[in-house]
Amino acid sequence: VQLQASGGGLVQAGGSLRLSCAASGLTFSRAALGWFRQAPGKEREFVAIISRSGSSTPYSDSVKGRFTISRDNAKKTVYLQMNSLKLEDTAVYYCAAKSTILTYTPMSINEFDYWGQGTQVTVSS
Repeated sequence: VQLQASGGGLVQAGGSLRLSCAASGLTFSRAALGWFRQAPGKEREFVAIISRSGSSTPYSDSVKGRFTISRDNAKKTVYLQMNSLKLEDTAVYYCAAKSTILTYTPMSINEFDYWGQGTQVTVSS
């Protein structure tokens, strides 16, 4: 399984970025997908998750209302649209996947089996 994250970069506060994560070697439609981030000196934290069906999309409180996670099963890609970016959003963003049953959405970082390499997002003032 490979997850290839892209779309990171340098953006001014208040700006937008869209991250993409393309998957291979995975039955994508049977996987829950997530975005996590890790800032320097901090632990990796949950950002957003999308269930297999796409009907459940929990977000962390820090990004709720600003970020949107979505998936395209035909393209085997998960996206993270990030709007109204803040300085504190600066981090390496990782996508992750977990094959799961239809009725279960993983919520813990430890539940995800597959991880991408990360893409750097830097928000400047």
